[in-house]
Amino acid sequence: MDITKIIDPLNDAQRHAVTAASTAMLVLAGAGSGKTRVLVHRIAWQIQVEGLSPHNILAVTFTNKAAREMRSRLEELLAIPAQTLWIGTFHGLAHRLLRRHAQTAKLPATFQVMDSSDQLRLIKRLLNRLNLDEEKWPPKQVQWHINAQKDEGIRARHTSETGDPYQRQMLAVYRAYEDLCDRSGMVDFAELLLRAHELLRDNPDVLEFYQQRFLQVHVDEFQDTNTIQYAWLRLLTQDKDNLFVVGDDDQSIYGWRGAKIENLYKFQRQHPNHQLIRLEQNYRSTGTILKAANTLIANNDGRMGKELWTDSGDGEPISLYAAFNEQDEAYFVVERIRAWANEGGARSDVAILYRSNAQSRQFEEKLMATNTPYRVYGGLRFFDRAEIKNALAYCRLMSNRNDDASFERVVNTPTRGIGAKTIDDIRMIARDQEISLWAAAVALVNQGNLSARASNALKSFLLLLKQLADETEGLALYEKVKLVVEKSGLLELYKQAKADKGEEKVENLEELVNAARLFDADTDNEDNLGELDLFLAYAALEAGDMQADEFEDCVQLMTLHSAKGLEFKLVFLVGMEEGLFPSQQSVDDAGRLEEERRLCYVGITRAMRKLYLTYAESRRLYGRESYPRPSRFLREIPAEFIQEVRIRGNISRPAATIQPKPKTTMTTGTYKIGQKVSHEKFGEGIVLQMEGQGAQERVQINFKQVGMKWLMLAYAKLNIIS
Repeated sequence: MDITKIIDPLNDAQRHAVTAASTAMLVLAGAGSGKTRVLVHRIAWQIQVEGLSPHNILAVTFTNKAAREMRSRLEELLAIPAQTLWIGTFHGLAHRLLRRHAQTAKLPATFQVMDSSDQLRLIKRLLNRLNLDEEKWPPKQVQWHINAQKDEGIRARHTSETGDPYQRQMLAVYRAYEDLCDRSGMVDFAELLLRAHELLRDNPDVLEFYQQRFLQVHVDEFQDTNTIQYAWLRLLTQDKDNLFVVGDDDQSIYGWRGAKIENLYKFQRQHPNHQLIRLEQNYRSTGTILKAANTLIANNDGRMGKELWTDSGDGEPISLYAAFNEQDEAYFVVERIRAWANEGGARSDVAILYRSNAQSRQFEEKLMATNTPYRVYGGLRFFDRAEIKNALAYCRLMSNRNDDASFERVVNTPTRGIGAKTIDDIRMIARDQEISLWAAAVALVNQGNLSARASNALKSFLLLLKQLADETEGLALYEKVKLVVEKSGLLELYKQAKADKGEEKVENLEELVNAARLFDADTDNEDNLGELDLFLAYAALEAGDMQADEFEDCVQLMTLHSAKGLEFKLVFLVGMEEGLFPSQQSVDDAGRLEEERRLCYVGITRAMRKLYLTYAESRRLYGRESYPRPSRFLREIPAEFIQEVRIRGNISRPAATIQPKPKTTMTTGTYKIGQKVSHEKFGEGIVLQMEGQGAQERVQINFKQVGMKWLMLAYAKLNIIS
């Protein structure tokens, strides 16, 4: 038997993990250390050398992509069809188990699996049936509550009623939801795991069959398991020491969605004879990047401990850029990307990583302005996001009542009691009379054929738009958008929807106000349109077809959470400021702060060749101007690994919460830093920064009314005040 194919590609630590005697084993696999290779070669070793049948092996991972990769590698390594092995995601394997034992699991043989959107629609119908107002009981919040209960293994019958009216009502909804699913033979994703666990727990003969069948159980990304997933694994393996888990406590970043880093420590306690093997040789990043990551993560307490290293050399130092503001930050990043591409680098090897989705707008804008292809990985571009489209739809209706698409989008968003029957009546009148939906709605109200409730709901919507138009008359563009976001009810809607990324949606709406504040309506306005119409046209073009095709060579933009498992030759980790990263919500919570630090560690270790860290000395984000301190994570990286880019002595660095006072000693051409100037449109401001020469010379001014703006001196027509 030729086993060289299995062990030759491995380093010493990997070989140890692959060939160790069968026992409970925890492989602590650092970023880029070859954990998938170890899992695949471990299974191959057990089949080829230890004589285990593929029938006796179970391998569990978290994504279909990872499962496919494991199957593909095993087929190549062993030259056997991977279908003979049970390799899949937790949900996929639970589904397979329930299909085989549907009757025992108390499910109809034809039970159907609901995806997240199907589940949400079912909850909406249920709330309607229970006469519960969706504004007080947001469907997505109900969905989150039900799924969170199931992830903890809690049925409605396990929960006692309390004196809290909210909890009592939520429990009643959970009970009704379970009854409805049971009657209709529907199973949601969380139910798959809970029902599979109950199948094994409550049926000793079924449990014994699978315990005897699966002699070896392998788990990938073990640090991401939740309560019910680990309970399911425990039932299958009991105390037989046949559980082989691969994980990394330093990459546990999903606590907010139920992942339990404690499961790593439970495993060690429950398997006192386990082997612990550390994979520390990294095949991805340079030595400098790894040393920075090691020093950063060492600030977390209670780690299992490991030290990533590489034999590929130290590489370049990490570059740190202190931007004046978020626009300067985006300008710097995009210019570096363009230089990379001009030198022959592939754009697909470049990633911009940020903590909050709202940060993407500035980078998208600069990338499009320079015709640089890009894609937002695992999410939508800023102007494509539903909450942004909703706010802009209100703005469009203010400008043009005959915009049918905008009318349909927001007539009942947030929900205001305008039902499907009323909307169908509006559509029918609009079609028959060949008028807009708005005009049809007015006609329907005037006809007096609606019920009192429906009529009042529709009237309130029509009145709302009139009030918005009246109250925004004469306001600055950003004030109009701000008023629309607030008075439409969208801001309050998403503030209540904490469970469905509500906080992120609120931040995006506030960033929309910021986009309006920075919008320059003087650019390309040959038709003399109003500011609002120009801004709406700009937003439509920004949300158009400019994002790169899936297979085009393009820059990748993504949140740090989305970046886990990926790698790029050139990485920009942006927004490294206190209150942004680490997030404001984590700074007073030791546990959450440590997870933020792990997230930073993940971001740093995505970089293969070159890493840039950036922060802004002033930032307007979520509609607020701030002067943040640089992130504590920057201070936790030794200076010997960092090279600051373009250190400037002409502007004071901001203190904790004090706005910096510009120095006035530096003079460039006609203007000097700290000088007061006025602009015909933007009013008075102070010169903060100047760069470029000749026709390309530009100046950054902090205007009292509209905040920071960059202006080309050749066209700015500034007047010096003092």
